[in-house]
Amino acid sequence: MKFNMEETVYNIVSSKKNHRKVGLIVLFFLLFAVMMIPTKIVLAKMLPGKSANTFSIYVDTATNSTVKQTKEVVECVLHTMRDEENIKNMEMFIGQGAPLDYAGLVKGSAFKALKNQAEIVVNLTDKHEREDPSYMMVHRLRPVVKKRCENIYKYTRIKFVEMPSGPPTYATIVVNLFGKDTFLLREVSKTVKEALKETEGLVDVDVLQDNIFTKYEILPNVEKILNSNLSIEQVSNILYLAFKGNVVATKNSTIQQDQIPIYVALDGKTRLLAHSSKEDLELKLSRLKLLNRQGMMVPVREVVTIVPTVGDPTIYKKNMHYRVAVTAECDMVSQVYPLMDARELMIKKLSKRFDIERLTGMSTYMFDLMLTEKKTGEKILVRWDGEMKVSLDTFRDLGGAFIAALILMFLLMVVYYKSFALSGIVLVGSFLSIIGVIIGHFLTDQISLLLSDVHFYLTATSLIGFISLMGISARSSLLLIDFTRSLIVSGVEKHRAIAIATATRSKPIMLTAIAIILGSLLLATDPIFGGLGIALIFGSVAATLVSLFYIPVLMAKTDAVCPSKDAPCEIGEGSDGSDVDLEEVPPMVPQSED
Repeated sequence: MKFNMEETVYNIVSSKKNHRKVGLIVLFFLLFAVMMIPTKIVLAKMLPGKSANTFSIYVDTATNSTVKQTKEVVECVLHTMRDEENIKNMEMFIGQGAPLDYAGLVKGSAFKALKNQAEIVVNLTDKHEREDPSYMMVHRLRPVVKKRCENIYKYTRIKFVEMPSGPPTYATIVVNLFGKDTFLLREVSKTVKEALKETEGLVDVDVLQDNIFTKYEILPNVEKILNSNLSIEQVSNILYLAFKGNVVATKNSTIQQDQIPIYVALDGKTRLLAHSSKEDLELKLSRLKLLNRQGMMVPVREVVTIVPTVGDPTIYKKNMHYRVAVTAECDMVSQVYPLMDARELMIKKLSKRFDIERLTGMSTYMFDLMLTEKKTGEKILVRWDGEMKVSLDTFRDLGGAFIAALILMFLLMVVYYKSFALSGIVLVGSFLSIIGVIIGHFLTDQISLLLSDVHFYLTATSLIGFISLMGISARSSLLLIDFTRSLIVSGVEKHRAIAIATATRSKPIMLTAIAIILGSLLLATDPIFGGLGIALIFGSVAATLVSLFYIPVLMAKTDAVCPSKDAPCEIGEGSDGSDVDLEEVPPMVPQSED
């Protein structure tokens, strides 16, 4: 049976029953597509994972750790990963950051200079020569390395850092805590860290603040020093020599303007304590002896006082407010959904101690929380940042661009047609391409899960593709409306004119869609711009179907398609269904409806 486009469209537009059927079908697919996003059938994300030829591992031990302890953790990581076949080589940087890369620019690698900090750069074989992308390797290696190496020393944190596919940020999820009481901030940060750790899909959770630890101050006792016939300078010099080192002489050089100090220090085994305890410190000071003026050896322990105290943690500020940041990374999931789960878990954990206000508004700070301690009234602001905020900013801006494009397109059509109804038809045709965009991402996601067990996300590039489709969809609707009005001016009955215009213009509309699809196939295979390609491919299919079957229905339901009131739409010379000579159809010039 040969398909007749003209008769098919004519049967649809000339029957109110068929109008309802087509309208219900379009409404069903629109609701079905839109509901895929809140029901998590189609997942949204800023940008998908990017396979690279390298990634980094950041190692942070306790604040009071030694270089030896940090190196021990780093060597454990290297030993754990040495048998991985896709790793070419690894470089370790202890007490400093690695040479700056794209990720390290915003993660503070250049400022690392402490004994408890280290970085490992892992270089992989070329991504085209291995089966696993780098993000799958990180997903597989992370739990193994953490289980084996994070428990060597307390407070050790090991974080895997991948090359970002988009704008680099400090972390995928950053929870900033702002307040006036630094001790209260520290306590709340522990609760936030627990909530993030308990949230499925979040890894590498870390609090960006120093650990509280006990340190010992060695204070010379002036009275005992004088009674022992020693000098304060003697005591100070031996203490510096025993624990750090001291300048004992200088050397002159003809190529150096200043004198060169000669620095003497004990070796590491003698200088460092076996354990960080007061007993070990007292034992070492007892072994250090000074010769007094009477020629007697006096133990240093007898002339000093050991005072235990708490280490002074670094206090961070941002915008003139005290700040503690808690960071987390997402493991093969979008950051949007763990955020919502973690936020609710935080509220549940903090509600016993704080009155919690959920901040509202249209900005990206609408997920923020204001905590008020019930006993003291002290306030803490919980503000989200990192890639999560970048994602919200991007989707907000692209959504605003989409709405602005719709409004401008509508106003332009009103000026052109002098009709709100026809402008609305063009607008509807452009918007309904979203059906194809979302369903296309769903189908591609199922194929991706089947082949590689990795989700295909609706990304920022997908929204760019959707906005780009609006002009193409509007063009198809304009072709149908203008040609239909030209046919009506020539005397063709309204429904027949719509059918003829649709049948005549269907070929160029479909050819345009096919050209877009073929041109977007290469984009669809790109890891970053795949969402743009899928949006253009499936959006073009949906826009074509809407233009050929639903736009004619909308045109049939409005009298605005008639060029003027003086030219009746219902009866004309072509109303009997006879063929119309398209060459005799006059060009259509938009007229005022007055």
